[in-house]
Amino acid sequence: MMINIRRSRHEEGEKLIAIWRRSVDATHDFLSNAYRAELEELVSDFLPEAPLWVAVTDQDEPVGFMLLTGEHMDALFVDPDVRGQGIGKMLVEHALTLAPGLTTNVNEQNTQALGFYKKMGFKVTGRSEVDDLGKPYPLLNLIYP
Repeated sequence: MMINIRRSRHEEGEKLIAIWRRSVDATHDFLSNAYRAELEELVSDFLPEAPLWVAVTDQDEPVGFMLLTGEHMDALFVDPDVRGQGIGKMLVEHALTLAPGLTTNVNEQNTQALGFYKKMGFKVTGRSEVDDLGKPYPLLNLIYP
């Protein structure tokens, strides 16, 4: 499968929300159902308008996306159907070309993501007891050396 990375388009918002939903369902089983629903509502409002980088197939179908703000990667989600095919790595490598001192945060309980980032060479620089919305889901702060 050929993968290209390009900017997101407003009209593919629903497809990106579906990728977020499937990815979270596959990796975030530690979230309460109520909090997951709250997050989905926020994401549904935000994603269609966000300046995302999207990984697409040669048929231009989105299979993953990443949000980069300055040198901080705010989000990285890959469709679970294509996980393990290097798409997350491609998105991170794209981010590194734009922001060499890349930082990100990962839920401490998301062991798949934490393993992925460590394999990519990220180092843990700190820990927060709560997530970005102040909920009790600890975050690890990571940096690419």
